[in-house]
Amino acid sequence: MQLTPSRLRAVDVLRVGAAGLASRRLRAALSALGVAIGIASMVAVIGISQSSRADLLAQLDRLGTNLLTAAPGQSLFGEEATLPETAQEAISRIDGVTGSSAVERLSDVTVRRTDHVPEEETSGIGVLAADPGLARTLGAQMAAGAFLDASTSRFPVVVLGATAARRLGIDAPGVNVFLGGRWFTVAGILEPVALDSQLDTAALVGQPVAERLLDAEGTPSKVYVRTAGDQAVADVRDLLAPTASPEHPEEVDVARPSDAIEAKAAARTAFTSLLLGLGAVALLVGGVGIANVMVVAVLERRSEIGLRRALGARRRHIAEQFLCEALLLSALGGMAGAVLGAGVTAAVAAVRGWPPTVPVAAMVAGAACAVLIGALAGLYPAQRAARLHPTVALRSA
Repeated sequence: MQLTPSRLRAVDVLRVGAAGLASRRLRAALSALGVAIGIASMVAVIGISQSSRADLLAQLDRLGTNLLTAAPGQSLFGEEATLPETAQEAISRIDGVTGSSAVERLSDVTVRRTDHVPEEETSGIGVLAADPGLARTLGAQMAAGAFLDASTSRFPVVVLGATAARRLGIDAPGVNVFLGGRWFTVAGILEPVALDSQLDTAALVGQPVAERLLDAEGTPSKVYVRTAGDQAVADVRDLLAPTASPEHPEEVDVARPSDAIEAKAAARTAFTSLLLGLGAVALLVGGVGIANVMVVAVLERRSEIGLRRALGARRRHIAEQFLCEALLLSALGGMAGAVLGAGVTAAVAAVRGWPPTVPVAAMVAGAACAVLIGALAGLYPAQRAARLHPTVALRSA
């Protein structure tokens, strides 16, 4: 008589594997949690990094990449150079320049909340003489009040950067501050200026009043230049230094602020490599937890293995059962981790005001990695269970 070969359908393997996990729910849940934490950390790291980068690039799109700056560098002998008084006017005549504005740093002038505050306590706030077109050139926005104009630039009126206003304890215009030994009225407060964060810690006064009351010399400390689109940036950049200082073009530093923002976005993306490594370590720990659970399960279920072998189950059936349990455990942990990571990404993006960028590819890849880790973790316990002889297994029960 010919014996019918023993068979175990895929659906039966899944059912038996699920039943094995259900009989040890707490242990299975804790093991799946280890995998979920590893996958969630990896997905969240990628998602938060991409959301932050998307916010920076969106901000860059709003502000434009066609801004250049010209500032004095150093002379041939290492001394601090200066720009000529005519630098801004000359730069404004360059073909392709659509707007330019200059600021002059007043090094010996301080701003304080009252005249009772010692002059040495500057709170890190600098005073700049600026022209009325500065906010428009930089694309800066007002948090409150108004920026300098042709009228207010001639009077003791000041506009505070976002950080400067906070340090002075001022949240609305109309109050007075003690600036350069005189009282100035706050006309407005700027939002943070993305293209030049130095303006956040500055107090801006008009160039005419600075020359009349604060001994300003009229020599620009920095000139901001807008070009006619990105295509004109390269041409204007080449002409900026010789136009600003025809006699000493080598003493002029020309920069493109958007390059710093793009570098910052790239740096944030590069930093994810370290955090991804930490997530991989957590995932590896979760895989070790699965292997531990499956090894213990083999030891505890010897009687079950022996009974099934005595009833006709083959070694590969036993191996398939325990391997299926490991795969189910890791798959559940992987899916839970992917969902958790996406949730963390969305929550952080909402708190920071970033556009939420949930990396679907990372979620899928994370779940796939979890299944792979589960397969590797369950391979040895499955083989160990398959090698148990039925009589030995039943005798040890």
